[in-house]
Amino acid sequence: MPIDTVAQPPSIRRLLTVTETRAQALAKLLIDCVDGGASVSFMHPLPLSKAQAFWHGVAEGVAQGERALLVAEDAEGIVGTVQLVLDQPDNQPHRADVSKMLVHRRARRQGLGAALMQAAENTARECGRSLLVLDTASGDAERLYARLGWQRCGVIPGYALLPHGGLCDTTYFYRLLNS
Repeated sequence: MPIDTVAQPPSIRRLLTVTETRAQALAKLLIDCVDGGASVSFMHPLPLSKAQAFWHGVAEGVAQGERALLVAEDAEGIVGTVQLVLDQPDNQPHRADVSKMLVHRRARRQGLGAALMQAAENTARECGRSLLVLDTASGDAERLYARLGWQRCGVIPGYALLPHGGLCDTTYFYRLLNS
């Protein structure tokens, strides 16, 4: 008789180094998100070489302590990621920017975005940060951020292009962290 197995939720962890294998997996995740219409600074079609170059740059920032990179992995590999940009001006050592919160299309609507954001907040606290700031294409993840306690500060109309064309608005949020 077959035994039913329950799929394990993705595990989230901070990467202190980015191997070439992980950079490749992150590049594929980024391409999936752009293919799916996510406005994350890249246009469709996103060439693998450009996605890889982006993650190599992130890897350098991680190695230099300028970024914290968190990944979510399941049995099939990396399905999500989020970054904290820790390298801030001298007068802003208390804050970080949240960047490139990405969830693979096959893993959406399962609470992974919320789990990644909570892990990012915990990592920010560990790094001594008390204020987080992010921007998102208006309508994309606004409900998620509001549900997690982020404060909406405003919208800039026509801020960026969507990956398949057309302008989109961008909404800014911040979150004050408790210690």
